[in-house]
Amino acid sequence: MHPLHLRSAGTSLVISTHRGEAEISHWGADLGDALPDLSILNEPIPPSAIDANVPAGLLPQASSSWQGRTGLRGHRFTDGVPGYDFSVRLRVVSATADGSAAVGSAEDGSSAVIVQSDPDAGITVTSNLTLHPGGLLELRHTVTNDATSPFQVDELATMLPVAPDAVELLDLTGRWCRERHPQRRAIQQGTWVRTGRHGRTGHDSSLLLAAGTAGFGNRQGKVWATHLAWSGNHEQFADNVADGRTMIGGSELLGPAEVVLQPGESYTTPALFAAYSDRGLDGISEAFYSWFRSRPHHVDVAGKPRPVVLNTWEAVYFDHNLETLIELAESAADLGVERFVLDDGWFRGRRDDHAGLGDWYVDEAVWPSGLTPLIDAVTSRGMEFGLWVEPEMVNLDSDIARAHPEWIVGPSALSFKDGGRLPLEWRHQHIIDLVNPEAWQYIFDRIDTLLRENNISYLKWDQNRDLVEHGHAGRSSVHEQTLAAYRLLDALRAAHPGVEIESCSSGGARVDLGILERTDRIWASDCNDALERQTIQRWTGIVVPPELVGGHIGPTTSHTTARTHDLSFRAITALFGHFGMEWDIREVQGPEREELKRFIALYKEHRGLIHSGKMVRADVPDESMMLHGVVADTGVHDDGTAVGATAALFAVVKTRTGFAEQPGRVAIPGLEASRSYRVEAIFPAPVDADYGHTVIEAQPVAWLANGAVATGRFLGEVGLPMPVLNPEHALLLRFTAL
Repeated sequence: MHPLHLRSAGTSLVISTHRGEAEISHWGADLGDALPDLSILNEPIPPSAIDANVPAGLLPQASSSWQGRTGLRGHRFTDGVPGYDFSVRLRVVSATADGSAAVGSAEDGSSAVIVQSDPDAGITVTSNLTLHPGGLLELRHTVTNDATSPFQVDELATMLPVAPDAVELLDLTGRWCRERHPQRRAIQQGTWVRTGRHGRTGHDSSLLLAAGTAGFGNRQGKVWATHLAWSGNHEQFADNVADGRTMIGGSELLGPAEVVLQPGESYTTPALFAAYSDRGLDGISEAFYSWFRSRPHHVDVAGKPRPVVLNTWEAVYFDHNLETLIELAESAADLGVERFVLDDGWFRGRRDDHAGLGDWYVDEAVWPSGLTPLIDAVTSRGMEFGLWVEPEMVNLDSDIARAHPEWIVGPSALSFKDGGRLPLEWRHQHIIDLVNPEAWQYIFDRIDTLLRENNISYLKWDQNRDLVEHGHAGRSSVHEQTLAAYRLLDALRAAHPGVEIESCSSGGARVDLGILERTDRIWASDCNDALERQTIQRWTGIVVPPELVGGHIGPTTSHTTARTHDLSFRAITALFGHFGMEWDIREVQGPEREELKRFIALYKEHRGLIHSGKMVRADVPDESMMLHGVVADTGVHDDGTAVGATAALFAVVKTRTGFAEQPGRVAIPGLEASRSYRVEAIFPAPVDADYGHTVIEAQPVAWLANGAVATGRFLGEVGLPMPVLNPEHALLLRFTAL
């Protein structure tokens, strides 16, 4: 059987079957059209080892003497006794690429379907692989029970081999208000496992697991990276076995007996998305961004630019007063806000976070005429109206909990009213059991009714606790709860296709491609501190494009860190995302209000570029400085040649004091080498109130006052001397092709 060769955007994936099972012989740089006889890759057999070549299978197997993590773990119940068929021996039944056994397409992405079976064990695994046009690989396995007795799946993992020169590992970790911070280590013998047992993705979840060559960076080095598209319990891992081979991948972390396949039933893994780059981490981002932006349901940034948002949470919290909120709406409209989002506190009994969740009715005591007066006040001023909801959660102090205690999740088969035990509370709340069809239908009906009865364009969908001791009818059920939440979102989107949905989860605790397949943006963090957000947004953006990442200007003094920052630093930080504000903007007056208006106009002028261009992150030697931006990605001319980078926007960010007295020349990468560009510093400007806090001008940089003209090659190789910036300040630069 011929090998399958999938090619796209400078990436090759070669799948061989010459040893009886499917094996990925190469995932990395494009290999061109011709492949040799892959038997030349058979490894030597070392002394004191298995007397055979051991393949690193598409689904690694103990039956092939693979000594790392195996792809499938499970066992069969025979006559009610567990433990049988614990080790399967899968062999290829069929392997097709792009619908045939031919080599895959060279340019426009390609796909393969590989079926492997063990008739003795009664197990078949079908693997679906798609190499998308931008180079992003999508991999899923489906296991089917072909026998006449139940088979329990303990794990079905998706994993890929990386080249021997991948010697460093990067992943992300964090906590509430400090999500997605990087950590690095050498790849050493053994297994590095990142386990998420939160029942949701988790604040500490690694959005990306990346293996690379020594010292790989933003713009240099080879990188192989994976992401598991799942919003429940999961594991991500790098597995380096004794013979030196390394696999990276992930799997759903299944609870006890969560997946028991009856005869004929199947289980499909979450998708593993993977990208290879020979241009550092920016190349990985390009592959993910290309995939996102090619989806038919991706936000239409050209037809409907991402609106400026005002969220009311840090302005009023639970203090909902119609007169106050209308004042906020008036102030928002004056600034140029385009979407007004009413946060927590509008529904029955919700005067604080102790009560009301689950009772999704407008509180008649606070809103005697319903939400209509506020919605009319918002929409009449040219803004959309959005609403906060938390449909997966419930307070014990709620009408629905009193009426249906059996709908509240816990480890016991009995409801808590009948003596069953509940998990410990988190933010005074519990989880509603969406696996229960009646509970699911109640939640769907309430949110559906809210959307039908009110002119709501946007839902901020929150999820403010982990799913611990999570069970349905006494059995572990995170797997089914996650799928039920997906079905709920899918059903509401189908019923209300014009309503956008944001995934918020105590800030950034549910950020993954599973939830983003059914939502239109994520809230990166509950922290609006601009210094913290620089790191949070930079590493969220490694996978998620900026048009899907909510970034807001918070109050002058952050509510979560008590740091105080100038408006310009907060604004430039929020700019490189889906921009908005979360602040009592009625307090913003005088020169600061004019500066804010000017910046909102600046966002509107450049949002098309920010939300469609290539993200560029420079490798700056000075660790106290960050340089990042977006370069226009304007496609190709009719003759097929690249249009090139016609415009760019970069932020120069000073996070702390540096060792040197001045930053010196800083190279600006990503521009078209042969083009000339005019470079201007556009925000803050000397007329802005906080300009003097940002730029220290004992002797101004010569080009800063009137701009500079240089080629992309000059800017990328020589750079420009940057002004001395105070810590926790930033400067926005605009590049225009001449």
